[in-house]
Amino acid sequence: MRSLFALLLLAVVFPAVARSTPSESVLNFALLDHQGRMQELRRMDASVVVLFFTANECPIARQCATKLNDLQARFAARGVRVLLVNANSGDDRKSINRESRELGIWHLPTLKDDTQGVARHLGVRRTGEALAISTKDWTVFYRGALDDQLVEGASKPQPSERYLETALDQFLGGQPVTLAKTVARGCVIHFDGGNGPDSAAVSYTQDVVPILASKCVSCHSPGNIGPWAMTSHRKVKGMASMIEEVLLTRRMPPWDADPHVGKFANDASLTVAEAQTLLRWVHQGAVRGEGPDPLENLKVPVTPEWPLGQPDLVLRLPSPQQIPANGVLDYRHVEVLAGNANEAWVGAVYVKAGNRKVLHHIIARIKEQGEKDHLGQDEMFVGWAPGSTQEWYPKGAGKFLPKNAKFDLELHYTTCGSPQTDATEIGLYLLKEPPTHRYESVPVVNFQFEIQPGDPDSPAQGLYCFPEDAVLHGVTPHMHLRGKWMRFELLQPDGKREVVGSIPRYDFNWQFTYEFAKPRKLTRGTWAVLNGGFDNSARNPANPDPKKAVHWGEQSWDEMFLGWYNVTWELPKPSKKSGGTAGGAP
Repeated sequence: MRSLFALLLLAVVFPAVARSTPSESVLNFALLDHQGRMQELRRMDASVVVLFFTANECPIARQCATKLNDLQARFAARGVRVLLVNANSGDDRKSINRESRELGIWHLPTLKDDTQGVARHLGVRRTGEALAISTKDWTVFYRGALDDQLVEGASKPQPSERYLETALDQFLGGQPVTLAKTVARGCVIHFDGGNGPDSAAVSYTQDVVPILASKCVSCHSPGNIGPWAMTSHRKVKGMASMIEEVLLTRRMPPWDADPHVGKFANDASLTVAEAQTLLRWVHQGAVRGEGPDPLENLKVPVTPEWPLGQPDLVLRLPSPQQIPANGVLDYRHVEVLAGNANEAWVGAVYVKAGNRKVLHHIIARIKEQGEKDHLGQDEMFVGWAPGSTQEWYPKGAGKFLPKNAKFDLELHYTTCGSPQTDATEIGLYLLKEPPTHRYESVPVVNFQFEIQPGDPDSPAQGLYCFPEDAVLHGVTPHMHLRGKWMRFELLQPDGKREVVGSIPRYDFNWQFTYEFAKPRKLTRGTWAVLNGGFDNSARNPANPDPKKAVHWGEQSWDEMFLGWYNVTWELPKPSKKSGGTAGGAP
C-alpha cells in the first residue's frame, strides 16, 4: 500500500511530461549579458545554443547552477553553448552579477531580457525552462526542465531522468529526439503590463502611434532614410513581424550605447516601457481598434532649410553627385572652397543632407592651413550621418577657419534600387568674437592591428594622454564592417579608471556621436583608453571575406580602429588667431 501511495504522490508532484515535438523557429535576438557584452543568437559559434531562463533568488533556478556548469563543461567540445536569460523586471545587471558570482557561474553569460521580448517570443512563462536550439535551422528541438529532480516546493534526492542531456546526446548523435518537450518547473515570470505576456490590451491610437511618431516616423516617412514609410495602420501592421525582429535584435531604433553606462543628451533609443508596448501590440495581432487612423493624417514636422538660421558660408558640391541604382560604392572625395577672404572662428556647422535615401555619411576636413590633430592629420571639421545631432558648439567654443579655406568632402553613398542624385550642402556659422575655447574631436587610433582570418573577437586598443586640462563633451566610435564593439575609458592621474561610453554592438550603418548629458572635466595627464574588437568570422553577416587577414585601410572592406574624444581646450590669451566677421553666436 505504501509503495502504491508513493507512486501516486510522485504522479501528482511530477506529472507526466508532454511528448509533442517542438517545431517553432526562433527569431534572431541580441541581448546584453551581465558583463555588458552583446550576445546575438545568430552569431553564436555553436552547433546548439541552450537558453535557460532564470531569475535572482528563484530557488529552482539557483539549484540548477551547478547543473548548468556541468552541462557546459560536458558538451562544450561538441559545440554546445549555454546561455542564461533573466526576464525578471525586478533584477538589474548589478544584482545579476552578484548572484552569478555567488553561484559560481559568472563565466556563463546571463542575458538580461529587459523588454521581456525574448521570453514573450518564445512563450516562456516560468524560470527553470530550457530551450535547445539548432543553429542549422534555428528551430527548437527540446524545451522544458533540465531533469525531473526539482519542482515547486519539492525535490528528489537525485534525478532519475536527465531530459536535456538525453536530448542533446540524441541530437548531436544524429538520432531522433525521443522526448522533445517536458513541463518546466520554476518561478512564474511576471510580465509587465499584465499577468501574461500579452494580457493587457494595447491601444494603437493611444499607445502605439505616439511612440512611432516620436521615435520612428522622422526616418520612416516619405523621402527619408527609412526603407518604408509609416503612413498608415495597414502599412505598419504589414511590417509588424519585422518590427518585432528589429526590436529583438536591437537594430532599431539605431542607438547602440549601453544604457547602463553614461547618460546622453541625444539618446534616440526606446525606453524599456516603449519597447514592451510595441512588442505586446505585435503579439496581440497589431490590431487597430475603433476610430480614425492617426498615422494617415500625421504631419511630419517640416525641418527648416537651415534650422540654425541662414549660414554665413555654404559649402556646395561643384555638381550634383550621381548615384547608380545598385552596387557597393567607394568613398568619394570632392574639393570645395569656402570662399572666405578672412580667417574666422566657426561656432556651428549644419549639414543639409540633399538625398537622405542614399547619403550614408559625409565628413568635411580642411585641407590646408587648418588645425592638425595630434597625429598630424587634417582635423575632422564636421561629420554627419542619419541621426546626427547638429547644434552650436558649447558656449564660448569654436573651430578656427583659415582664410580661403579649402575643404575635402568625403561622401559615402548607398544604393536604393533606382538612380539618384545628391546635392548636399554644409552651412558654416561664424562667431562675432573669437572664442575662449577651441572645440576639437581628438582621435584615439590604432594603425597597427592585424585581424586574423575567422577571428570572431579580435581585440584592439588605442591610447592618448591629454597634455592639458580639457572638457569632454562626447565620444564618436568608428570602425568598418567587421567592427563588433568599442569601449571608451578614462585613466586619471590618481589611478582611477572609468568607462564613460560603451558600444557593445557596433553597427557600421550608423555613425553616431554620443553626446554626454553632462560634460566632464579632464585633468592634464588623463589617459584616454580605447578598447574594442572585430568580428572576422563567417557569422558576421556584413563580413566581406572571413578568410582574409585584415589591416588598416580606407575602404569599408578594410578596417579602422578609431574613436574620437570630443573636447574643448582653453585658448591662449589673447588668441593669436583672432577673427570673426558676420554671423551670430548662439
